[in-house]
Amino acid sequence: MTIARHLTLLSFLCTMTRAADSQQPSPRPTTLAHRSTVYAPHGMIATSQPLATAAGLGVLERGGNAIDAAVTAAAVLNVVEPPMTGIGGDLFALVWSAKDHKLYGLNASGRSGSLMTRAALLAKGHTTMPQESVEDVTVPGALSGWDALLRRFGTVRLAQALAPAIGYAEAGFPLTPIIAGEWGAEVAKLRKDEGARATYLVDDGRAPRAGEWFRNPDLARSLRLIAEQGTGALYGGELGHRIAERVRALGGYLTADDLRKHRPEWVEPISATFKGYRVWELPPNGQGVAVLEMLKILEPYDLKALGHNTAPYLHLLIEAKKLAYADIAQYVGEPTAMTVPVANLLSDGYAASRRALLDPARAADRPAAGKPLTASETIYLTVADSAGNMVSFINSLYDAFGSGVVVPGTGFALQDRGAGFTLEPGLPNTVAPGKRPFHTIIPALVTQPDGRGGEAPWLSFGVMGGSMQPQGHVQLLLNLIVFGMDLQDAIDAARFRHLEGRRVALEAPIDDAVRRALVALGHELTPEADVAFGGAQAIMRLARGYAAGSDPRKDGMAAGY
Repeated sequence: MTIARHLTLLSFLCTMTRAADSQQPSPRPTTLAHRSTVYAPHGMIATSQPLATAAGLGVLERGGNAIDAAVTAAAVLNVVEPPMTGIGGDLFALVWSAKDHKLYGLNASGRSGSLMTRAALLAKGHTTMPQESVEDVTVPGALSGWDALLRRFGTVRLAQALAPAIGYAEAGFPLTPIIAGEWGAEVAKLRKDEGARATYLVDDGRAPRAGEWFRNPDLARSLRLIAEQGTGALYGGELGHRIAERVRALGGYLTADDLRKHRPEWVEPISATFKGYRVWELPPNGQGVAVLEMLKILEPYDLKALGHNTAPYLHLLIEAKKLAYADIAQYVGEPTAMTVPVANLLSDGYAASRRALLDPARAADRPAAGKPLTASETIYLTVADSAGNMVSFINSLYDAFGSGVVVPGTGFALQDRGAGFTLEPGLPNTVAPGKRPFHTIIPALVTQPDGRGGEAPWLSFGVMGGSMQPQGHVQLLLNLIVFGMDLQDAIDAARFRHLEGRRVALEAPIDDAVRRALVALGHELTPEADVAFGGAQAIMRLARGYAAGSDPRKDGMAAGY
């Protein structure tokens, strides 16, 4: 079907939806609780927890740069938002260096243990990868990433960046409401592990409540050890040996040598243009390529004419998401195991071939991957400083509290990122020893022409939430670029989340007329109460100073000076 035919049919559907909407006013709320966009002249930070934002802002005000502030804030989040992040997880970052006028990418994700084989998992009776299990524990790469960022771009030492986190872990802090809710939802999981129970539950085995003071002296000791001994404490030292011994004792596949061999990797970011902007993501083993493929599929459409969050508009985005995700499931994983180059997935011809499969009148079930020619729970934060440096930074444990395993006395949970592998043989993401699994966590950055033949940073942003992340990236970008929304409005706007098959969830502000129209197109609506729609943080570079927004779906805030 041609683009012209697509547009004609979509316009007709849009008209019908609007007519139905005008006849039956919806009682649903029209927006989430609103915040104002934050503006500041010199520097800006946006994180998912106010204490982390304050710690990073303090670094900026004392003369530190964006990289110093990002690592400081990430360490504080390890303390104050432990269901989502910590040194037991992985890290990815994009750094715009004002000095070099260049974008850098860091992949600080860890590899599977040397004992993690497909045969070993099958022998234990698994037919799919286990979930939230010690068997999913992979090398935690976040700490190595913090250190790599500071060594290359920072002005402070790792010990200095860890100091505020050590203070909060030792003295304690009052818990914020959304994080308290996420914590409370994981009590049964935390009770299963001796170390998790002792670290994260209080009194008779309950989660701490909103406003209640919480301390983590074990984490303070671990961070102080790292401050004194450097990252070697985890990668080959005392802390690493304790982790490896405990994981093996519980039936996992990690060894001390696996930790000792870990190295973060500087990588070349990947990009695609959209409506005059260049959108940057990190290359595999992450899912950033899905964002770029979705944008390339969508670019020829007149999305603005369809109307924001109308049924035809949402249908188009949902179907583009399905096509892109079918491709990443088939082709994306550890880069050395991939047989299809990323460039081929992002070629104009391939995007056109995928676009041709999009039916504007009917929801697809599970589209197959295409045939290109051959030749991922989380915190997101972003920081910009007065020199023009910008950091897009994401750190994750995968599931809430990761594997649910805390080595007694360490104070932090180990990620379960190995659950991102597949047991299906012959794929780039098939489980194997010493391999990085497919990752859901993706930082993003957008540049625009600088008028001198180069590029200049425009937006640093991310949307937390597993498979929500690529579809969240696209929705936020379209809100800004196509519909011209204010930054905070673009973050607040109601979202969809496609789950699997024809199942999709819609946030409450999307009205009943649109819901009925989507059902008529073949979509199956899932109750939104138990679905997470992501949590965005964003900083936009202005002609002078910065604008920033922080998602009301999280506890965080944006602040500047």
